[in-house]
Amino acid sequence: MALHRRQAGRALLRVLAVWAVGSATLAVLAAALPDLTLRSARGDSPPAVALAAAAAAGAFGLLNAVVWPLLVRALLLVPAYVLGLLTFALNGALLLVAIGLVPSAGVAVAPQTAVVVAAVMSGTTSATSAWLALHDDDAYRHRLARLAGRGPGRGLGNAPAGAGPGTVVIQLDGVGHDVLRDALRVRPARNGVLRPPLMPTLTGWAATTHTLSRWHTDWSSQTGASQLGILHGTNHDVPAFRWYEKDTGQTMVCNRPSCAAELERRATRRTGRPGLLAGDAASRGNLFTGGADQLALVLSVAVHRDHGRRDRAGYFAYFADPAHLTRTVVGFTAEVAREITQSLRARLRRATPRIGRGGLYPVLRAFATVVERDVVVASVIGDILAGRPLVYADLVAYDEVAHHSGPRGHDTDQVLRRIDRALLLIAGAARHAPRPYRFVVLSDHGQSPGEPFAARYGTTLRDLVRARCGLAAEPPAGPVAEERESRAAARAALRRPERHPRRAGRGGEPVVLGSGNLGLISFPGLPGRADRRAVEERAPGLLRALADHPGIAFALVHDAERGPLVLGADGAEHELATGRVTGADPLAPFGPGAAAAVLRADGFPHAADIMVNSACDPDTGAVHAFEEQAGSHGGMGGPQSEPFILHPRELPVPSGGLTGAEAVHALLREWTTATGDAPGRPERVTEGAAE
Repeated sequence: MALHRRQAGRALLRVLAVWAVGSATLAVLAAALPDLTLRSARGDSPPAVALAAAAAAGAFGLLNAVVWPLLVRALLLVPAYVLGLLTFALNGALLLVAIGLVPSAGVAVAPQTAVVVAAVMSGTTSATSAWLALHDDDAYRHRLARLAGRGPGRGLGNAPAGAGPGTVVIQLDGVGHDVLRDALRVRPARNGVLRPPLMPTLTGWAATTHTLSRWHTDWSSQTGASQLGILHGTNHDVPAFRWYEKDTGQTMVCNRPSCAAELERRATRRTGRPGLLAGDAASRGNLFTGGADQLALVLSVAVHRDHGRRDRAGYFAYFADPAHLTRTVVGFTAEVAREITQSLRARLRRATPRIGRGGLYPVLRAFATVVERDVVVASVIGDILAGRPLVYADLVAYDEVAHHSGPRGHDTDQVLRRIDRALLLIAGAARHAPRPYRFVVLSDHGQSPGEPFAARYGTTLRDLVRARCGLAAEPPAGPVAEERESRAAARAALRRPERHPRRAGRGGEPVVLGSGNLGLISFPGLPGRADRRAVEERAPGLLRALADHPGIAFALVHDAERGPLVLGADGAEHELATGRVTGADPLAPFGPGAAAAVLRADGFPHAADIMVNSACDPDTGAVHAFEEQAGSHGGMGGPQSEPFILHPRELPVPSGGLTGAEAVHALLREWTTATGDAPGRPERVTEGAAE
């Protein structure tokens, strides 16, 4: 009984302290903002004003505690952007309601000011509550339970008796092995003083409990192929980030929601399994579900949702605390300003390559680096506190910035620092989880620097092909491909209907697509996979023009008699079926695994009639993207083909290394089943269960 009285007393003191901070915040804002007045019927003396502030702050705090979680849960069906903006406005509306509940307080505020006041009050009171909770074990456990989505009195999640450790896999999109290795090192400064590593959290792991290993991607070194292979065990027939399918006349794009859903269906049919995350596991911020039931920001279900899956749970875990919304909005605004400043700085110093960074890009970058990061991190923390056996999450911030700023530099260094802080938050939550956790950090590919093909050679790959086909150069129509895909991602977040591009291959014209420094050329008028003879009849001299171009390392075409054939400059050829090489091997600069990777892609049903890979500088690893990108990936050459795995030392990788995303899937499946605690098929998740 005495223990309960002490707990009740501490709880009352915490409530009074938070109430006092809220009242003081309201009083300070009233003195600073002209649209907020604070008067009392008893006069304008300091005690009267303090009582008025306390009454309004108390009503606002009560509404936030009781009404806010119900509002957010009711709004889980709205899009990500809309949820954030709407909750920001609703928090201000709650303040207006609170003021109306205590008319004797004499508080008056303009509606637009109410939004700001509510955000500041939510931030200060939440920070106070969190600080007090850190010094009270019972209060801290209750706060963590709320983040885990547990109801009152239920505490944190429970792991099965005798269960082994859970596994959290964090994907750092686009971070190559060498970039991470350098981010873990102490760096020299100009004045001779050593600077700390960019990522101190991961540096500590690598020095004590983890090992940094390298793996090699497939020819298609991009998130669609890599993540599909990692999560679903196969990336068969994914030749690039975007490709043309003759049988349907459609262009597939990995980050288009309908295409992601179709690729997931194809992978499931091929393997006969739902994926690595089947059961009570979680997929956060990914292109694909991996078979998980717990989803947040997963593209393949962004448009056509399976209502049996809780893909909005991550939003509730994050926005249930109004202070999170304030933090995200402030961070979003700061990131937009940061991008504009960095773009201006790059323009003033005439940095090369020059990549367009205007239009919607600052907003899209802020979404990827702030909103998506915050929601994914909160979701993963909730998963850990709920005791889920397996979580796979993708943090896309680095990849987004590196495409426009380049893989290395001040811009990307800032992103890596913020990612490291996010990992520290996630790891900190594991100390309060109902089971121990192992952390695996990996990437899906790297990024290679280099000047875009069009900027370097004054022509696009499309115009080069059209010229050899006797067609006029085609002026660009609308936004470039990269911007169209970014807009498609934003529309998915808004839950807007998907916009499909115009049908490719009009009038039998060649379809030319770029996926980083991998180019794909298809002739809709030629049935099936066109062989070398048919291509040469359709476009005389095209194959030799491509192979001899200084910006292209090799071209792949199928020969009816010799099989898959790689063409290089000066008549060089590599017969993949026999290994016979004529002249200088065009695949030699890409390492011993290049021939096997190209041969595998040649066997895909939807491989293009011609596939070309840009040249790669052997000293710098620079490539020439067929898109407007300062850092690119999608083909072979340079750091893009060498991602990393930072794994616990008790979970070793094969001595021969890992090649291909499917090998990474097999390794993760082995790691997560070694303890006999792989996720199993749970009962349907119902409202109120751990999210």
